[in-house]
Amino acid sequence: MQQQQDRTLIVITLAGLGLIAGIFGLAAWMVGGRSGSSPVVRSSDNGSDVSAVSTADSGQLGGAENVPQGLYSYGGSTTWIPVHASVNAAITNAFPDFQLRYTLPSTDAPGSGTGIKMLLDGQLSFSESSRPLKEEEYQAAQQRGFSLEQIPAAIDGIALAVHPDLNLEKGLTIGQIQSIYTGAVANWSEVGGPDLPIKAYSRSPEAAGTAKYFLESVINADAYGENVVFVGDTTAGLRQVLGNRGGIYYASAPEIVNQCSIYAIPVASQEQPDNFIPPFAAPWRTGKACLDSANTVNQEGFRNGNYPLTRRLFVIVKADGGTDETAGRAYVNMLLSSEGQTLIEQAGFVPVR
Repeated sequence: MQQQQDRTLIVITLAGLGLIAGIFGLAAWMVGGRSGSSPVVRSSDNGSDVSAVSTADSGQLGGAENVPQGLYSYGGSTTWIPVHASVNAAITNAFPDFQLRYTLPSTDAPGSGTGIKMLLDGQLSFSESSRPLKEEEYQAAQQRGFSLEQIPAAIDGIALAVHPDLNLEKGLTIGQIQSIYTGAVANWSEVGGPDLPIKAYSRSPEAAGTAKYFLESVINADAYGENVVFVGDTTAGLRQVLGNRGGIYYASAPEIVNQCSIYAIPVASQEQPDNFIPPFAAPWRTGKACLDSANTVNQEGFRNGNYPLTRRLFVIVKADGGTDETAGRAYVNMLLSSEGQTLIEQAGFVPVR
């Protein structure tokens, strides 16, 4: 049974350096065997969104202008990993002299917050974030003599995973999710489930942008309840749910929905508490059907806003007039081209253009 769970737990996460390298290796293999083109290394050491981004050829990723040569480090949100597998390989094909390497923090867990800190400290050329910049981050950049700009490149949904045998009646409302993660509700019977203690799991909001966003914009609280158990990454969170029928964990929808051994629950908004919208494109497939054809995200529900847990994903550019800024803007130009947006959609996110 455990072997079957391990086989079906197809998780995109940063559980270890080897997994990230494997993801990039797969991406390189898919486009012609450029293994090593996107190496992964470990580091040794209030503005507005920017929409004035253009490309020489808005259709093709390869039409981007002002693409510098050299090796550029980037890092940050683990939510972005599905994008790397396709987009970075296409970038390497179009601009082989524009080399990118994903750089891990030396001690902290990877995430939006740690990526922005590394950018401020000069360890990255640009970073990726699943949450907006904070005022103190803008101020920290100004104190260092430059500014930060957040450029939206995709829309993501947040999905909640539960054990497939939990048997919720319909799903959870936003209010019920708030009650679970603040500790106001402790048993599934209080929210339409069986008489079973709830075990809530989350990543740390200090490191993970998704956890920070979830705390501030979904839970609407200053801190998670004492009942919440913090885990290091999505792999750990999903393994906890698999091993505990009362478990619940949340993450970026592409990381949750393609799993075959958990269930991604529908969610209802505060305004329409009886209208439960799934984060997946119905019907939900399990077992061999899922292994043969993995579940996909509810693109339409994310795009039209019917699914209540969506947010924008940002590239954070260091606006200092140097080559790091040039590299960051070139990367954004490629993401916002028609080809780049198509690749983003194929990765399970909603394009912004």
